Amino acid sequence: MGNIEAILQTASRASLVFLGAVGLFIVLRNAQFLLAPIFVAIILGLMFSPVATLMETRRIPPSISALAVVLLLLVIIATCVTLFALPLSVWIDRLPLIWRKLQFQITGWEPFFDSLSNLRDQLRDIAGQSSSMKVTVEEDSTVAQIAYIAPTIVAQVLLFLASLYFFIATRDRIRLSVLSLCFSRAAKLRAAHFFRDTERDVSAYLLSITFINAALGFAVGVVMFALGVPSPMLWGLLAFTLNYVIYVGPALMVVILLLVGIATFNTFPALLVPAGAYLGLNALESQFVTPHVLGRTLTLNPFFVFLALAFWLWLWGPVGGFIAVPSMLIIYAALRNALPMSQNQLFSRNNSPASGISRM
Repeated sequence: MGNIEAILQTASRASLVFLGAVGLFIVLRNAQFLLAPIFVAIILGLMFSPVATLMETRRIPPSISALAVVLLLLVIIATCVTLFALPLSVWIDRLPLIWRKLQFQITGWEPFFDSLSNLRDQLRDIAGQSSSMKVTVEEDSTVAQIAYIAPTIVAQVLLFLASLYFFIATRDRIRLSVLSLCFSRAAKLRAAHFFRDTERDVSAYLLSITFINAALGFAVGVVMFALGVPSPMLWGLLAFTLNYVIYVGPALMVVILLLVGIATFNTFPALLVPAGAYLGLNALESQFVTPHVLGRTLTLNPFFVFLALAFWLWLWGPVGGFIAVPSMLIIYAALRNALPMSQNQLFSRNNSPASGISRM
């Protein structure tokens, strides 16, 4: 009888955990408009916390240091937008040329696509389905779409800036409030270590990745300039930005540089050179530079990093891709301080040099 009661208690606890996870997922899925800017603000707040702490050690009030951090971030964003705007508009104007050259390159594959089309028609005939296909194009005004989306974007930006400011300005009070809820000395110690590890790990990861991405972007710009690719600064900035989203960002960068190669060069081997050069630089960064800079303390099991990336990308898109790894670091910090180390080694990497967070 005792065993049955223990099994029922375990099952009830597992059911509560499952229902809680389902409820959390539903909230994250349906409250993206509200939660996504707040999550990004917390992640960036942890990243810039050392900057605010450095100012506060010089007797600057937290409200002023938080405002300085927000203004610094706005200056960085405005600078990036300014550097992106002009060369990106030039390449947008060249999209019809890229499309024509892409069609010319695909012409050589026409027999292959014809054979695939014939095979598709044969399979539909066998299945008794009509080979005809109806395509309906719904016309919509671009101006109307922009007018509909613009207020949402403005509201999310304002929510993000306000959340970032208040998080940095009140981070110490938040920490003290949580510690006051812990009744035992051991619980307070674990909570204090969690806050310390979270701020240290997320800040160290994002700052390190920012410097690595900047070096990669500079190298990509120099290589594109040496190859004669127009607007080399644009591709360096794009490589810097997309590299924050591991796996997906570099893959998207390869596709973009492949299109750039099609627009720039005429021969088939030459048009692959920009994308191939980027792949070489990315492999060097992901396999050697990133593991060396981050070290063993900030690396996670690549399988769980991939799962987190897939989950957050599916849930929140590019914003989810940005917060995937920092969220894993926060979860790992919580487990490291809540459980014995022998129970949370599953989330950490093994000791082989090849493991860790990589880009591709």
